[in-house]
Amino acid sequence: MRKRKAQRTNQAIMRGVIAMALIVLLVCYMFLTMVSCSDGGPRVAVEGAITGAEDSTLVLEAVTLDGVQPLDSARLKADGVFAFTVPADSTAIPEFYRLRIGSQIINFAVDTLADITVEAPFARMSIDYDIEGNAASRTMKTISLMNIQLQRQLQALGAEASLSAMEKQERAQHLVSLYKQTLKADYILKAPGSAAAYFALFQTIGSQMLFNPESDRGDVQYFAAVATQWEQLYPHHRRTENLRNIALRGLRNTRPPRTIELQVDGDKVRESGIIDFGFDDIHGVERRLSDLHDNVVLLDFTAYSLPQSQQRIIEMRELYAAYHARGLEIYQVSLDADEHYWKTMCEQLPWVCVYCPEGVANDMVLLYGVQSLPTYFLIGRGSELQARGDQIPDLRKAIEAAL
Repeated sequence: MRKRKAQRTNQAIMRGVIAMALIVLLVCYMFLTMVSCSDGGPRVAVEGAITGAEDSTLVLEAVTLDGVQPLDSARLKADGVFAFTVPADSTAIPEFYRLRIGSQIINFAVDTLADITVEAPFARMSIDYDIEGNAASRTMKTISLMNIQLQRQLQALGAEASLSAMEKQERAQHLVSLYKQTLKADYILKAPGSAAAYFALFQTIGSQMLFNPESDRGDVQYFAAVATQWEQLYPHHRRTENLRNIALRGLRNTRPPRTIELQVDGDKVRESGIIDFGFDDIHGVERRLSDLHDNVVLLDFTAYSLPQSQQRIIEMRELYAAYHARGLEIYQVSLDADEHYWKTMCEQLPWVCVYCPEGVANDMVLLYGVQSLPTYFLIGRGSELQARGDQIPDLRKAIEAAL
């Protein structure tokens, strides 16, 4: 009897051990599953419903610099409900994705940590969807719908029998130009640092890019405008580097062969380290840096559209008020995308304000090694380059010493 009781006790203990081991294994499995499904950073939920698409496969794709890459997929049921997740950057660096069933596509961006919700009927998925979660994705929808409308107009124009080939071409060019001008004015120049501005730059008509940054100098300027803002907001992002390279390549391709003309002789350049240049002020008068050789000069590369611009202007007004009478001059180079905005902002400023239309793609900006905005240099009397801003711990003391 005791032997049977002992056996039952041992069996109960064994069952308890086995049960505990199974629980431990289950917990480990769940942990490993969670780790394997995470890249270690924050993620954003992309969920919603595509109605009328039962048994269709909805694909989530990343739109990367290396092409479109599938991330996940779901076989839709009768209710069309889906749920995915995508990586998100805590510093709001934009990334681009799309939802696709066959040839129907919904583009969206992730530039916040807010979850994204998409609702659409399958029959009109590309044009009749609702998207919530971030403003960039809603703006991208507007841009996409304008593109679809344009392509429909071009198709109808091509089928118009009453028009000659030349008339069709002229009308087609006019329609494309209107779309392009709308993107420039309303989506690129208004917010060049946004995900929507980036998306607008890479719109296509058929298989052709709308903007031609390789051989159209006007188009290059818009790539340079967005590149300038992304340099400030996302300086180490691959997309920023790509924008910069596109702008620089386009600039080289579209300008006539020339050499950089320096307005100071070679000996002076070697002695002082300063390279002379000039840009126009708001009155269209060229103002050269070398014209201020008798002053101590604060050479400032900036953009008035930057979030910190107003505070910076206040600080520079204080410096100017304190030291201008003793010989300080400020030579401020604007790299803003919108020239009219620059003129409005600097109209009442007392120092030298000039505009560089090429932005960060300009030769002189590159020669001065401007990688972020604002960047400034302190130049002593006689055009003696003394220090770059990141080498100056106390600007007021440095100005005092130079004066």
